[in-house]
Amino acid sequence: MVKAIIFDLDGTLLDTSHDIYKVINESLQEFGLAKISYEDTLKFVGNGAKKLVERALGERTDMLQKVYSDYAERFADCDNELTSLYPEEAETLKKFKEAGILLAIISNKPQRATERVYAKFLSDFEFNMVLGQTECYPLKPNPASTYAILDKLGVSAEDCLFVGDGEPDVQTASAANIKCVSALWGFRTKEQLVKAGAENFAEKFSDLEKYVF
Repeated sequence: MVKAIIFDLDGTLLDTSHDIYKVINESLQEFGLAKISYEDTLKFVGNGAKKLVERALGERTDMLQKVYSDYAERFADCDNELTSLYPEEAETLKKFKEAGILLAIISNKPQRATERVYAKFLSDFEFNMVLGQTECYPLKPNPASTYAILDKLGVSAEDCLFVGDGEPDVQTASAANIKCVSALWGFRTKEQLVKAGAENFAEKFSDLEKYVF
């Protein structure tokens, strides 16, 4: 049985897509810039807030720092009224906790925003570590933050599972020699994940159980 599971956050544990779409467009409009579509929002997420803003700006790279600062502040203060857990998630996470499995989160979302949504939606599941974007570690797919979590939890890569919905999650798990399960309920298609090297898939949250027990 797996001893620990490292989860991505956006698109894996929480459907934050509608809040991200709302806030990024608020920031773009603040500076008189063109809005982006919901579909483009999904395409642009996954590599951190700054990369999201950069992609949303297109050729307006001169506005990157201003829009990023505005977006980061707005998103950290966002009430996340459009965010939700995924179907079967609560029941599955409870099973993992009852089985004594350690749970951790690694997100490319800034730490402050990561902690806020964790407190609002996931704190009842008592994750053992919650790590967002900080100055301590580079963003995924760099495996440094993953190594730090393994060390803190006292778990080997062989006894851990990495669950995420994006290409950076597949790449991070590969770099850290951890088995990865790609969540098909998130922001990427199966075809996109296969191109990134994904081999194991879960169509719904409860499908994770077959990889754990």
